[in-house]
Amino acid sequence: MGIITLASIGLISAFSRGFLGRISIFLGLVVGYGVALIQGDVDTSTIKSAALFAAPHFTTPTFNGKAIALFLPVVLVLIAENVGHVKAVSAMTGKNLDDQMGMALFADGISTTLAGAGGGSGTTTYAENIGVMAATRVYSTAAYWVAGVGAILLSLSPKFGAVLSATPVGVLGGVGVALFGMIGVLGARIWIEGKVNFANSTNLIIAASALIIGIADMSWTSGDYTFGGIINATLVAVVGYQVLNSVAKSRGNVN
Repeated sequence: MGIITLASIGLISAFSRGFLGRISIFLGLVVGYGVALIQGDVDTSTIKSAALFAAPHFTTPTFNGKAIALFLPVVLVLIAENVGHVKAVSAMTGKNLDDQMGMALFADGISTTLAGAGGGSGTTTYAENIGVMAATRVYSTAAYWVAGVGAILLSLSPKFGAVLSATPVGVLGGVGVALFGMIGVLGARIWIEGKVNFANSTNLIIAASALIIGIADMSWTSGDYTFGGIINATLVAVVGYQVLNSVAKSRGNVN
C-alpha cells in the first residue's frame, strides 16, 4: 500500500497541473485508501458503529507532580520541533521569520495548556502540514484558518474520525515518506542558502550525528525520564556544535 500511495502521489504531481497538482498528496492518500478498501485491508466495523455526530469527551484535569515531571522533557521536544518548523517555513517562503519565533512558541504553549485543561494531549506544529505547504505552494494564513475551523467541525463527527483511524499503516507510510522527505529537503535548503561549510569537520560530524540520531529516533532513559530522538538530535546540534567549535578554535583548527 505504501508503494502504491507514494507512486500515486508522484504520478499525480508529475502529470497534473494547477489545482490537481497542488492536492497530489490528498489524491494519493485517496487512491491508496481506495485500493486498500477494495483489497479488504480496511477495518470498516468501527466506521459502521460510530455515530455520525457527537460531542467530544472532556475530562477534569488533575495535577500529579510525578506525572508533570515525566512530561517536562516533552516541552523541550516541542520547542525543538517548533523552531525547526519555523525555520523550514522561512526557507520555503523566502521570508525571514526569526522575529516570529517567540510568538510561535508562545502560541504553542497556550494551545498545549488549553488542550491539557480539557483532557487532551500536548499540541505542536506538525511537519506534515509544512510538507503539504511545500507540495501545494499555498502559504496563505487564510487557508489555514479555514482548515482549522473545518477540523474543529469534523471533530464533532466520530464517524469521520473512524474513517481516518481505519487508514492502513502502509497508506500512511507512503504519505509520510513524501511529506517528511520534503521537510528533509527544506532542511538541506537551509544549509545551502546559509552556505554551511561542510569541508569543516566540526560542521560535518555534528550535522551527520544529529541527522542519524533524529531519523533513527535514538533515545536514552535516565530513571523515569526518557529523552527521544528529536531532543537528543537537538542537543547534539546545539550543544555539541558549541563544544566542538570551541575546542577547534582553541587549537586553531577552524577552516
